[in-house]
Amino acid sequence: QRRSLAPSQLAKRKAGDEDEEEEEEDWQPPTSRKRQKAAGEAESGECYRSPFRKPLAQLTNRPRCLDSSQHEAFIRSILSKPFKVPIPNYKGPLGLRSLGVKRAGLRGPLHDPFEEGALVLYEPPVLSAHDQLKIDKDKVPVHVVVDPVLSRVLRPHQREGVKFLWDCVTSRRIPGSHGCIMADEMGLGKTLQCITLMWTLLRQSPDCKPEIEKAVVVSPSSLVRNWYNEVEKWLGGRIQPLAIDGGSKEKIDRKLVGFMSQRGLRVPSPILIISYETFRLHAEVLQKGSVGLVICDEGHRLKNSENQTYQALNSLNTPRRVLISGTPIQNDLLEYFSLVHFVNSGILGTAQEFKRHFEMPILKGRDADASEAERHKGEERLKELISIVNRCLIRRTSDILSKYLPVKIEQVVCCRLTPLQTELYKNFLKQAKPVEELKEGKISVSSLSSITSLKKLCNHPALIYDKCVEEEEGFMGALDLFPSGYSTKSVEPQLSGKMLVLDYILAVTKSTSNDKVVLVSNYTQTLDLFEKLCRSRRYLYVRLDGTMSIKKRAKIVERFNSPSSPEFIFMLSSKAGGCGLNLIGANRLVMFDPDWNPANDEQAMARVWRDGQKKMCYIYRLLSTGTIEEKIFQRQTHKKALSSCVVDEEQDVERHFSLGELKELFTLNETTTSDTHDKIKCRRCVNGHQVRPPPAGSDCTSDLSQWQHCADKRGLQDSVLKAAWDAAVTFTFHHHSHEEQRGIP
Repeated sequence: QRRSLAPSQLAKRKAGDEDEEEEEEDWQPPTSRKRQKAAGEAESGECYRSPFRKPLAQLTNRPRCLDSSQHEAFIRSILSKPFKVPIPNYKGPLGLRSLGVKRAGLRGPLHDPFEEGALVLYEPPVLSAHDQLKIDKDKVPVHVVVDPVLSRVLRPHQREGVKFLWDCVTSRRIPGSHGCIMADEMGLGKTLQCITLMWTLLRQSPDCKPEIEKAVVVSPSSLVRNWYNEVEKWLGGRIQPLAIDGGSKEKIDRKLVGFMSQRGLRVPSPILIISYETFRLHAEVLQKGSVGLVICDEGHRLKNSENQTYQALNSLNTPRRVLISGTPIQNDLLEYFSLVHFVNSGILGTAQEFKRHFEMPILKGRDADASEAERHKGEERLKELISIVNRCLIRRTSDILSKYLPVKIEQVVCCRLTPLQTELYKNFLKQAKPVEELKEGKISVSSLSSITSLKKLCNHPALIYDKCVEEEEGFMGALDLFPSGYSTKSVEPQLSGKMLVLDYILAVTKSTSNDKVVLVSNYTQTLDLFEKLCRSRRYLYVRLDGTMSIKKRAKIVERFNSPSSPEFIFMLSSKAGGCGLNLIGANRLVMFDPDWNPANDEQAMARVWRDGQKKMCYIYRLLSTGTIEEKIFQRQTHKKALSSCVVDEEQDVERHFSLGELKELFTLNETTTSDTHDKIKCRRCVNGHQVRPPPAGSDCTSDLSQWQHCADKRGLQDSVLKAAWDAAVTFTFHHHSHEEQRGIP
């Protein structure tokens, strides 16, 4: 009988054999020849065992128990290692703590205030040991520290700006007032400073909780996408802003209602970015709730307290208001009052009180014909105004950029009129007779139309050709002055002095360098002429004006700034894209015609000399010699002198032009090389040539400080402008950015 050889069966049989005390020989199965051979080898002392087979172990029904001492030692080794918070430099309380149990100990700041490079906005008062025992631990103020992600990239002047902004909006500079004006010049990083302020207020305060729940950024429509990109760039996805730059009324209302209904410590989209136009149209929705902070970019739009945008923003329920403007004074002091009144209502009184107490004495004292008593009173009122406003206004000039950006050379280029332009100009003044109206103190619609006609004529006769054909007032018989066979279908640069100079500048730049050029004009008709010129010269170009959608603007700017893009020229309408655009792909800019408002020109000219620029920048401001354009430029100088006194606090700004001289708009000076240079009575020049050093006895400090050099062709350093000189240039003023710091001779 065959029996099982399973280990369990063998164990049972063995136990049974012992009970019966019977010994039976175990049954052995028949072996094959191989097994017999293996057995013979075993008997001879050589045993074969497979290396892949483990020996069988005896099975029992009892569970195997671990050694208790080993287990206890293992558990103790785990508990002996305390839990470590996986945050670098974490200084918070450690140890066992159950969920829902209030944490003991003092509250702590969100970021380490003692870390190297930390930007501390608020430092709590130091408490004595006795005060620490008495104080309520839940009310101990903590440090407010800027997120290291941002503080690492802030430049020194930007760190100072963030501290100033935080002090203002938390009412630490002016008790009871929570607003301020960020009036830094273009290119100093105002956007980054305001993003840092928003992020800090949204995350922390001395009370160990967020200072605000929501913030609203209002900007021109062309900058809405730029603000969104800047928030994404600097905060890297830590926050999700809501940008509204278009859509149906229902869709926008739905988004705004959702934004205003957000509450709590962790608001999903705490930043709203919206255009001035959209804000004005949907102000009712935003006025139903409260907002912690509002930031108005390009805030000089609020210079008129009577317009709807100003009133809509002023009715927004928010105490903290920040206004960003590189040019807070554009035309007069009353506009300046509107901006200050918006952020801190009442600190300058009412508009009537401001006009009587500040504006009239200051303007009388600035006039070139003012008496000594009027000047003294004006200076006193100016000092008083500055002392009040400086508590809520921070202003740094672009001098700071000299440490970070290449040299900028700004040149005012006076271009002579062509014979055709001269005859058309004189013919217009004889027929329209605008001078007589101005002498009578009247400025009619026809006077304003005359100004526009003369400005267009200075750009190119083609711009007034249609008026000549229709023989409008001032242009009767003017058609006979044009060359025979003249057509507006093609541009003829030789008929305009400025266009001739521009043609030279573009040709020399294209043939001698890989520089790109930005062309700026106030008129879309002038941009049309630029297009014709580019097509005839086969220059690749892009154009941005008011007809282009906001989304498309961002794309063409990004493409133009790419080093690999083939476009040579960027045409820009100063009204549509003069603010906020970053055109660092180009390093030469031509301002083809001046604007009455100096801020518009300053904004447009700041497009290329900005953060990220690597090449030396050249700015060309073209003026027609002896014409209304020089009068406009002189008026700009007068306004900028006023701005320098109030905003930049420059005490020695010369009173260059009397108000009477500024009324002489409709005259043509054919004999001068520069009417502006004659008016400023430059003491640096002898017989029309600049002398270095100045002649003995001259007072250099009283010269026009903005322009460091007056030059004819011999004094020019720009090879591009030298090539264009013989075409139509009569005179230049030029200015090196921060010449003393750069060491330029």
